Amino acid sequence: MQSLLNLGEMSQSMLIFGGPYSNLQATIAMQEIALQERIPPENIVCTGDIVAYCADPEQTTNLIREWGINVVMGNCEESIGFSSNNCGCGFEEGSVCATLSVDWYNYCLREIGTKNQLWMQRLPRRIQFTVNQLSFDVIHGGVSNISEFIFESSDLAKKYSDISSLSTHCIIGGHSGIPFGQTVRDRYWLNAGVIGMPANDGQQNGWYMRLEPTGDGAIASWHTLNFDNASAAASMKTMGLPSEYQTSLINGLWPSLSVLPDLEAGRQGMTLHPEPLKIQRNWSPGLQPNASDTAHFPLR
Repeated sequence: MQSLLNLGEMSQSMLIFGGPYSNLQATIAMQEIALQERIPPENIVCTGDIVAYCADPEQTTNLIREWGINVVMGNCEESIGFSSNNCGCGFEEGSVCATLSVDWYNYCLREIGTKNQLWMQRLPRRIQFTVNQLSFDVIHGGVSNISEFIFESSDLAKKYSDISSLSTHCIIGGHSGIPFGQTVRDRYWLNAGVIGMPANDGQQNGWYMRLEPTGDGAIASWHTLNFDNASAAASMKTMGLPSEYQTSLINGLWPSLSVLPDLEAGRQGMTLHPEPLKIQRNWSPGLQPNASDTAHFPLR
């Protein structure tokens, strides 16, 4: 297993997404977008959790592998790869999500073949690249905890500590399932969102992110991904998977809010309108940080 994969300098458009979640329909739709926009596999990064709630863990993993994109290890890959007795998602014991995870995780564990299990074991825990001399580090949850939930309203000081610990300009995280982009003093925290489940916003789509080099930095922008929700839900029903997540695919709402801070819980069912975020060089080793923290993900 490698802990770090360094992609080097990226001079062209990048596509970044998380959480395929065993949703073959969404993963096919994501690949079609990449092909239409002529983004090569080496410029694509998945933030982990290829497998989870939906019906096609083996087929989804095969598609991702054959596609040849860059993938950071998520907690689900860690758990499946090393045959853990649970998904390692960080759900509170006894919560709705923890209870439902027993069924879908054991299903994934049965369905994933040895070849894909060994592949998951070897995934990097961090992916690094640069754009116009800006450094980006892709992780799944937090720097020290692969299953840490980090949202827009999560503690800014903790985010800044994580970013600083990697001596990077920007962290791109996954795991939390809701897209956001945020300036954290003189650095940045981004989350591309996930493609395999809606973002608890009452819509049927998933989310992904584009990262575009500019003259003096990069611009992150968020985009919706439409896929065949009805077919994905029907496949889950056929396989006897939890009906709560089948419903989520249709109504766009999560079955539980237990992992969400108050701000994000209060936004349930509210349509997201992410605005592009300019990433620029406000920091280099030896410089003192700026004084203010500013979030850049308003709801309209």
